Amino acid sequence: WDDADFSQGVGTTWYQEYSTLSPTRDPLVNDVEAKIEKYLKTPYVAKWTLKVTWEKAPAYPSWQGDTRTSTYQAVLTTDGSHSFALLLYQSGGMQWDYTKLAADNVLIGFS
Repeated sequence: WDDADFSQGVGTTWYQEYSTLSPTRDPLVNDVEAKIEKYLKTPYVAKWTLKVTWEKAPAYPSWQGDTRTSTYQAVLTTDGSHSFALLLYQSGGMQWDYTKLAADNVLIGFS
C-alpha cells in the first residue's frame, strides 16, 4: 500500500462493522458471502465483516502537488476459520499519480 495523506483536510475514512449475531443480515454481508461462494466455489457464512472506505483520499505526501484523489474500499471478513479481503476501487482504478509518490516501487494490494 501507499499511504493516503489526510493532513490537509481533504478526504475522509469511513468504517462499519457488520454483526452477524442477529437473524437480520445486512445486504452487504449477503453480497460478500455470495461473491466468495461464486469466485471460490466454496460455501461461506460470515461471522464478522468490516468495511473500510477511503473517500477522495490524496496520496502521501499531499504537499507534492498531486491534487488527484482516489476512493477505494477494503472489506475484511471471516467465518472463524477462513478470512478474506475484498479490495474495491472507484471506476477507472487508482487515480494517484505514481510518478509523484515518494517511492518508485508502488504496489496496490495487501499482504
